[in-house]
Amino acid sequence: MDFLRFLAEYRIPAGDFFFQLVTYLAQEILVIGFVCWFFWSGNKNLAYKLGFSYFLSGLTIQGLKITFRIPRPWVLDPNFKAVDSALPAATGYSFPSGHTQSGTSFFTTLAWQTKRSLWRILCVIGFLLIGFSRMYLGVHTPKDVFTSMILTFLITSMVCSQWKHLENDKSHDLLIAVLLTLIVAALIVYDIILLQNNILDEKNASDCLKACGAGLAFGAGFYLERRYINFTVPTTTRDKILRFTLGIAGVALIEFGGKALLPSLLVFSCIRYFVIVLWILVLYPLLFTKLEKKNRR
Repeated sequence: MDFLRFLAEYRIPAGDFFFQLVTYLAQEILVIGFVCWFFWSGNKNLAYKLGFSYFLSGLTIQGLKITFRIPRPWVLDPNFKAVDSALPAATGYSFPSGHTQSGTSFFTTLAWQTKRSLWRILCVIGFLLIGFSRMYLGVHTPKDVFTSMILTFLITSMVCSQWKHLENDKSHDLLIAVLLTLIVAALIVYDIILLQNNILDEKNASDCLKACGAGLAFGAGFYLERRYINFTVPTTTRDKILRFTLGIAGVALIEFGGKALLPSLLVFSCIRYFVIVLWILVLYPLLFTKLEKKNRR
C-alpha cells in the first residue's frame, strides 16, 4: 500500500488518461479481438498459442483469486482512492491481477513468436507498462501485479516452448482437451463449494465461472476444429477482413444478446462465455467452410 500511496501523490490528469489507455490494452474484448483476427484471418498456430497461454494463465489466476480472497486496495485502506475511470473494470478480488495476466500472456506470446529483438523489447515494455498502470491507477498492489506477471510468464513460456511439438502432431489433441476439461471442472466444483458455504459471494464467483465456461469451450473447440474442421486462412486482404468482420459481429450478438435475453445468473454468464468461445473455434469456422465449399461448387 505504501507504494500505491507514493504513486497517488504524483498522479496528474494526463497520467491518469495515459495509464487508463495502457490498461485498455489488456481488456478482455481487445485481447479476444486480436486472437480472433489471428485465428480466422491471420496465423492459426499463433492464435492457438495465444489461446492456451491466455486460458491456462487465466484459470490459474482466477483459482488464486477465489482462494486468497484479498480485497482491493481501497477496501484494505478506506482512506486510499483509486482513479475513478479504472473502477468499473476492477471486479472481483485483487490478488493476483487479471489485467496483468491478460497483458502478460498476450505480449509474452508475441515475443516468443518474433525473432526481432526490437519487437521483443516492445512486447516486454508492453506487459510491464500494463502491470505498472494497474498500480498507478490504484486498483492493484505490487504483490498482485508481480505474482500475476511471474506466473503468467512461466505458463506462457511453457506453452510456447511446447507448442512446436504439437503444431503438426495431432495425436495428443484429445488428451490435451480432456486434461483442460478436467482442470476447468475441478475449478468449477471448487468455486461452487466456496459459494455454497458462503465463503464466496456471487459477485466474486462470477469472473471465475466465466473463465471456466470459456475454458471448457476452448478445450472442446481446440479438439473439434483440429480434428474435424481444420480450415485454412484466406489469402486476400478483402477475404480476411470480411471473415473477421462477420465473425466479430457474431461474437457481439452472442455477448450483448445473451445479456439482454438471459437472466443475470451465474450459470447463464458461464454459458454465454462457453457459447462465445465455441462460436469462435467451431461454429463460425464450420459455417464459413461450408459456405466456401458451396461457392466453389
